[in-house]
Amino acid sequence: MKTNKIALVTGGSRGLGKEMSLQLIAKGIDVVITYHQNREAADTVVADIEKKGLKAKALQLDTCDISCFKQFTNDLSSYLISEYGQPEFDFLINNAGTGIYQPFLETTEAQFDAMVNVHFKGVYFLTQQLVPLLKDGGRIINISSGLTRFTFPNSSAYAAAKGAVEVFTKFLAKELAPRKIIANVVAPGGVATDFGGGENKNNEQKRTMLASATALGRVGEADDIGGVVSFLCSDDAKWINGQRIEVSGGVLL
Repeated sequence: MKTNKIALVTGGSRGLGKEMSLQLIAKGIDVVITYHQNREAADTVVADIEKKGLKAKALQLDTCDISCFKQFTNDLSSYLISEYGQPEFDFLINNAGTGIYQPFLETTEAQFDAMVNVHFKGVYFLTQQLVPLLKDGGRIINISSGLTRFTFPNSSAYAAAKGAVEVFTKFLAKELAPRKIIANVVAPGGVATDFGGGENKNNEQKRTMLASATALGRVGEADDIGGVVSFLCSDDAKWINGQRIEVSGGVLL
């Protein structure tokens, strides 16, 4: 019996990760999501997906804590074997993260380390840990930010870590090519979610500024991003590799 393809979405309990998961299941792809602390929100996403007739699972993961990655990989493998009869999956979406809004001159070493750990070091070593479970011909999608192309004040540590992920993704595309694994970056512009304290959702002054700087005249929404991620997991995207795809509505063109 043919089984659905399987995607792992880190940080899939809310915001962009939740919308990515919903867009993936709309394409008939089962999902495993990770959550950091909010188990209730993760269980709600799983229940919503299961109501649509697809499989979903929530696993706890702190993407800053490299020491837990081996156990997480074992837990993921055990789930896949019990549910699908094999330990492999098809798509890895490295989405989990958080943000700070802090001037460069006031950014502390602890704040800098937090940004690097979740957005670069964690992505680097979690991907390294999971690639053996990724099927040949699979896909890796790393979530970056429009802030690697344009600048707004007070995001230097976050944006620098995302820039590192973009360079890393090119190396993934090159080094994993013998297994036909594709790696790309999706770089959202400003999106109205709870990310970074919900600035892009609740700060009307910032929303007005973002909308005026965007060709399409509004702030992004989560479903603007999720559809692009699901597209990159489709056969239609099989010849896109090592690329940065900005999804920003045309901000600061």
